[in-house]
Formats: sequence, structure tokens, C-alpha cells
Amino acid sequence: MTTNLLNAVTPTREQIQHTQSRIDAYIQSVEANPNFRPGSTPYYGFHEAGQPIQGTVIIFHGFSAKPTQLKALSDYLFANGFNYYQANLAHHTLQPPAKYWCQVDLKPEILNPLREKVRQDPVLLEYVRSLPENPVQFLRPSTMQQIGIVSRLLLIEPRLGEIVAAIEKDYHRNFSRYYISNHMDYLRDAQERLAELDQMPGPIYVIGLSVGGAIALGLAAAQPKRVSKVVAYAPLLKLYEPATERYINLAGPLDIAEKSWSPGESFPVGALTAAAKYGAFVRESQNIRALRQVPTLMVLTENEDAAHIPTNIKFFNDIGGVSRGHRFYMYSQSDLVPHPFAEPNVKSQGMTNRFWQSLYQETLRFLKTGEIQPANMNTVEQDSNLPIVPGLGV
Repeated sequence: MTTNLLNAVTPTREQIQHTQSRIDAYIQSVEANPNFRPGSTPYYGFHEAGQPIQGTVIIFHGFSAKPTQLKALSDYLFANGFNYYQANLAHHTLQPPAKYWCQVDLKPEILNPLREKVRQDPVLLEYVRSLPENPVQFLRPSTMQQIGIVSRLLLIEPRLGEIVAAIEKDYHRNFSRYYISNHMDYLRDAQERLAELDQMPGPIYVIGLSVGGAIALGLAAAQPKRVSKVVAYAPLLKLYEPATERYINLAGPLDIAEKSWSPGESFPVGALTAAAKYGAFVRESQNIRALRQVPTLMVLTENEDAAHIPTNIKFFNDIGGVSRGHRFYMYSQSDLVPHPFAEPNVKSQGMTNRFWQSLYQETLRFLKTGEIQPANMNTVEQDSNLPIVPGLGV
């Protein structure tokens, strides 16, 4: 494949200015908010008027991250004929997370008495007090700790077993009886970002990592006539481990916080509950039907500590698999590739993705041709038939 622009479009100055003015107005509103989260400003890169482009890519970062997370990817796509819009997840431009980020919470008449029981429980209080205030890296309880916390919560309030059942099932009739949630803001916000590109000609592509991958899939399902292709890196459609899922569903509504990947930040576990609830929405039948007509590249890793691999594989097959024009790749366990593998300079579980440049090459190939070359995915030797991805800082 070459970098020719055979299928290119050429935006006019008026189209570019109109689009930029809409995005700029949004950015100004974000930065003017007194609760603005530093470093979370969305940004974009548009080629000059009269210059042919391959289309425009919207990129959604992962949970608790910021739009610069996949900067190396947008730089590479821009250098090869694409406009890009590095968007943000709903409300991730605001702080504190406990007040603004998408959450699932118990209704006040249920939450307040339970919260008081938690505050009076010496065991849970001692556990929360033992958490470091400013950990050097993301901190989540171990599996044994999660099981212990769940057991303690059920001990002090046996009704939680009945209540959590309403959230553990994807479509439980009692969910709205017990819970309030704004998890659908993920989709509403993404649709607003897409609407800012209404005057931009040519195809729109959507890429996302983790929760951002689920948002990309949901947006493509909601707008299948506007989104031409979607790339989902390790989309969080369901939490990866049953014990963790139950811990998050129980602990989240009770305001037990986890420390963020960013030093000094923390977020309520209920924010992870909302992300998982949104993932369940993406898996609903109407979205599966819609995505059958949107070519999708899904990339997973066997070294997963966030997304549930069997659910993602089933989802890929449900939307039609390879026979419907979708493409799939799984990094093997021996590749030592972690969940946040699209971010080249991040280390997770002691691993980093040394194949990130080949991943970006195959993302470009898929956007331009709808195909990938699996043999290029787990090699540090990039495909010479594709534009070379420069190293970091180059």
C-alpha cells in the first residue's frame, strides 16, 4: 500500500473554518469552567484548505486519561493524510471525578443509610485509612482484598445481595428501582463531538482505547451512516474478572474510591461501574445490528486486566466477524502486551507494547483499505510497504 490519496476529498476554507469554530467554542467552554481539569483540553489537527485528505479521525482516550494519551497515533495519521480530533470522554475535563465523572449510584433513600453503616464500620474504615494518599501508580485492591470487601459489605447490609443483582444482569428490570446513573452521557457527549464535524466532507473514522473503545463502538452504532470505520483497542465491554466485577458493583455505590493512574487523583469506584454499564449498552442487540454495516477493527491482548476477553470475542462474532468485513487481532500472552497497548510509552503490569509502531501501521492500513496484515502486528520490524512510524520524540 502506498500513501496516495486516490479516494481523497478536499475541504474548502469555509468548511474548515466552520468546523474549527464549533470545536473552538467547545474548547473555550471547557477551559472556562472553574472545575476544569488541567491538561484535559481536547485538540485537533486539520490540513490547510485546498489540501486533499483521506478523512477525519475522532480519537477517544481511555478511562481517567486525557486527549494527549494517543498523540503519537494522531501525529502519524495526520502525516499520512488524515485530519484528527482528539476528543475527551464525557466529563473527564472536570474535577473532582467524584462530583463530575459518569457514575452509577444508589438512590439517596437507599444510599444514605448504607453509607452511614459503612462509615460506622471499623473494619472498612481502617481499610480506607490504610490506602496511600499519593501512590506512585494506579492502585486497586488485590483479588483477595476485593472478595473480603464484598463479604464485609454483605455482612453489614444483607440487602446488598438483592440490590447488586439488579446491576449484575445487563437488562434487570429493577435497575432503575435502586440506581441512578448517567453512563449514557458517554454516548451523548460523543455524539456532540461528532456533530461538530457536520460540515467536514469525506469519511469519518472513530478510534478508541479501553472505555474509549467502547465509546467508539457505541458512536458508530448510533451513527452508522456517518461513521465509515471504527477501530477499538481493548474495548471495555465487560469487566475482565467476575470477582472484580462484583467488587466494583458493590463498592462503587458506597463511595469507596480508587487511586487514579495520575498521581494525586482518585475516582469513585462507581465511575468504573458506569463504564461497565455503558459497555453493556454497547452490547445490546440494536447496536450489534447497526455495527454489522460498519467495518470494525478490534485488537485485544491475552494479558488483559480490564476488559473481559470472551465477551469481546463474542461481540466481534455477533457483529458478523470477518465475513462482514470486520478484522480482529489478539496479542498472545507471550507477546507481553498489556491492556493499554495503544499508548507507546505506558507500562502496565510490568509490560509495555514494543509493537506499537506496527499497530499504528495496521491501523492506517485498515482505515485506508479495510484490511490488516496480522504478520506485521507482533513484530518490531515495520512493514516497508507502509509509511514508517517514527519513534517517540522523533
